[in-house]
Amino acid sequence: MCFRFVSFRFVLLAVLILGGCSAARRENSPPYAAIATIQELMLTQIDPSADFLWAAVASTSTAAGFEEKQPRTDEEWSVVRANALTLIESTNLLMLPGRRVATPGVKTADADLPGIQAPAAIQEAIDRDRAAFIRLAENLRVTGLKALAAADRRDSQALFDIGGEIDKACEQCHLKYWYPDPVTR
Repeated sequence: MCFRFVSFRFVLLAVLILGGCSAARRENSPPYAAIATIQELMLTQIDPSADFLWAAVASTSTAAGFEEKQPRTDEEWSVVRANALTLIESTNLLMLPGRRVATPGVKTADADLPGIQAPAAIQEAIDRDRAAFIRLAENLRVTGLKALAAADRRDSQALFDIGGEIDKACEQCHLKYWYPDPVTR
């Protein structure tokens, strides 16, 4: 009887220790997994939200004169705000450790254009200087935050001006990773 009690205490102690180790391992491992590739994030979130923000304010010359496009209603400003938020939050997704440029073996849509790097070369450049990639993603986030502030103020002119900053932030990253060789462009 005494042996069973000691055995039971030993088993109970072992279960508690192993359970504690398992819990510690769960606490130390990230609760996220980078599933989408950078290419997929660009195609599904970043490009569409940036394109929307760029097109939200525009002047078009027609035979009848200038047509001014800008958000005017609560609903229109709400959509601008949602696209700014998508752009901002997408930059966080870009920076997750383990995010790959593309699925192995998958070419980019513009792979046949001169100067476009293969996904493996882009990945290698990002891995070589991840801190630079993070800074570029943070720069895009800052411009997204400016777009969000413009939407919250309902400031069409500021939104228009920030469009140029968003374009510059995108292009800085693309010039470093996507098409870094200006000779072939």
